[in-house]
Amino acid sequence: MLSRLIDLLKACWRGSLDRHRHTGSNAGGRQDGLLWYKDSGHHLIGDFSMAVVQANNLLEDQSQIESGSLSLLGSGPYGTSIGVYDGHGGPETSRYINDNLFQHLKRFTAEQNGMSVDVIQKAFRATEEGFLSLVAKQWAMNPQMAAVGSCCLVGVICDGTLYVANLGDSRAVLARLVKATGEALAVQLSTEHNASIESVRHELHSMHPDDSQIVVLKHNVWRVKGLIQISRSIGDIYLKKAEYNRQPLYAKFRLREPFTRPILSSEPSILQHKLEPLDQFIIFASDGLWEHLSNQEAVDIVQNGNRNGSGRRLVKAALQEAAKKREMRYSDLNKIDRGVRRHFHDDITVIVTFLDSNLVSRASSLRGPTLSIRGGGIHLPANTLAPCA
Repeated sequence: MLSRLIDLLKACWRGSLDRHRHTGSNAGGRQDGLLWYKDSGHHLIGDFSMAVVQANNLLEDQSQIESGSLSLLGSGPYGTSIGVYDGHGGPETSRYINDNLFQHLKRFTAEQNGMSVDVIQKAFRATEEGFLSLVAKQWAMNPQMAAVGSCCLVGVICDGTLYVANLGDSRAVLARLVKATGEALAVQLSTEHNASIESVRHELHSMHPDDSQIVVLKHNVWRVKGLIQISRSIGDIYLKKAEYNRQPLYAKFRLREPFTRPILSSEPSILQHKLEPLDQFIIFASDGLWEHLSNQEAVDIVQNGNRNGSGRRLVKAALQEAAKKREMRYSDLNKIDRGVRRHFHDDITVIVTFLDSNLVSRASSLRGPTLSIRGGGIHLPANTLAPCA
């Protein structure tokens, strides 16, 4: 009897281990150690490839691609939505965005009977308000939720138009074909909100003229109030609502002087772009990729290889650069487990969205099956070891 019980426990452990080691193909992607990837898939007007590599103890990057009806009514408009949510301080905000933002987008699209900049702004606002409500409910039990936040990069392709909305320093880069040479030119579509950018510092100073410490150079890095690099986000309620910047929040987050207006903003920068036949693909990625690759380098890697696996190739190129900077081999970097890995690179999320010009030209008449995929990763409690393939 005891031996049967031991065999059963071993089988259960093997099953659990195999779920994390899984490298077989399926509709939801493949897991290989700390790397999750889906080499290829189809959305309404083209193909896509995505990859996520984990560095933190808990994966703080979250991502999704949704294609089909963009309305709760299910009758259109139809299109594709891409989201990359780079969390900080923990995964709670990025997970919340992954669960809620697209649903808000569909609700406001249904209300206004179409996609627009206003619809996207309202979806961002509703997501921020929802997370604020969550922080308020948990304040007594878990006050540190007030110090968790996330960058938020969203792309929406609808009726031949691309909308790119951004908070923080994730980035969307378009590849546009140059007919004369056959090369692809990198065009950055997203506006970034990071205090390392001079224009962002000017914006912060103009919004807070009485605060000489609104941005501080700390250890050679510009930070808002000496605490955080980004100036816009979802969450980070401790820098938006003064009533959450007090005990029992950890002392390192509490400001010496009270503030009367939000220090960080949740208002996204939004670009609207009419897609053209020369527009080839868009790379949506968290800043973990852009720390190691330039816009043009990333576009060249995709352009010069097969579509299949392009997300994974971008992640590998970034990891190779990260290893080179630390004078180590790529193979040795890959052996380092999550948590410790964060000393070498950040979580990295990449979604490459290819555009079929024939489908783009008749986007308003397209109907297609619903696609809903979220970027994977190993979701285990902190301070436990993830099995590696």
